[in-house]
Amino acid sequence: MAVYLTKEKREEIYTEYGGNAKNSGSTHSQIALLTHRINELSTHLQTHRKDFSCQRSLLSMVGQRKRLLAYLAKKDINEYRALIKKLGIRK
Repeated sequence: MAVYLTKEKREEIYTEYGGNAKNSGSTHSQIALLTHRINELSTHLQTHRKDFSCQRSLLSMVGQRKRLLAYLAKKDINEYRALIKKLGIRK
């Protein structure tokens, strides 16, 4: 199951985390978009446990988000801490 977002939802995420609707390349907005897609796929996989293609895509998204978070932590630790607190990624 692919997670398709409307253009408005994507622009809302980009505006909230990246600064404006056209800033889709910022690390913050990419992490926020991946987090939204990961949450959607996680709820899908709770009901469809044997959907292995979605499970594989979920793991690749988690890895991509992990790499982006590592880059952000290396670049600016305060922004990293603020972002994970805002997204509620770590407990």
